[in-house]
Amino acid sequence: MDEHQIMTGRAAFNVRAWRIVGVVATLVVTVLAVGLTQGWGRTDQTAVTPPAVTPPVAPAPTASVLLNSTDDAFIQLLIPMNEGALALINQLDARPTDADPSLRALLGDVRVAHQAELRDLRGLLAAGNVPELNIHEGHQMPGMVTDASLAELRATPDAEVPSRAAALIRAHLAQTVVLCRGEQTAGGSPELKALAGRIQQARAAELRALESQPGATEAPPVN
Repeated sequence: MDEHQIMTGRAAFNVRAWRIVGVVATLVVTVLAVGLTQGWGRTDQTAVTPPAVTPPVAPAPTASVLLNSTDDAFIQLLIPMNEGALALINQLDARPTDADPSLRALLGDVRVAHQAELRDLRGLLAAGNVPELNIHEGHQMPGMVTDASLAELRATPDAEVPSRAAALIRAHLAQTVVLCRGEQTAGGSPELKALAGRIQQARAAELRALESQPGATEAPPVN
């Protein structure tokens, strides 16, 4: 491969990456607009007893699928978000704390569901003949558990770890709900929109189950 081909390939990769970033921003704006019209965030709702966490989502289809730019952006963002949440759960498992057993059980269910979602998301990328791109590495995206978040958690006193971890997980779950709504509004792939709907339902159940955990309603620190 000569130098001209290498430079052309790099230019094409950069253009595609920036397009994905632009679609992510548009997706978030679209979701926020929809949310305002639907009354998201109202506090006059009746309390509901947390149900059992929704089981892992069904596998994505293996047949060829057509992904538009919104579909691509949704997958490329949700993959690192899920990986960050799994890194947080793994860190908690490796650290002896006095965390409530119910929190550990909930995070265990979240781990299983997130691992299944990663398989489904990567399966759809493959079915759409789209390469995986981690264009958000090092970025502080809403709801994403970053390396900085994990480093801060490692330095947190044991007594504060459960509440801090619960706040981080809650932010991740809540932001995923926002992204799933946006995908169902602006996405093009019926397969991915259906998966986003299932993930949204799973996140809603996980959020309800998390509400009883100390610190779960607190906003996580901004890195």
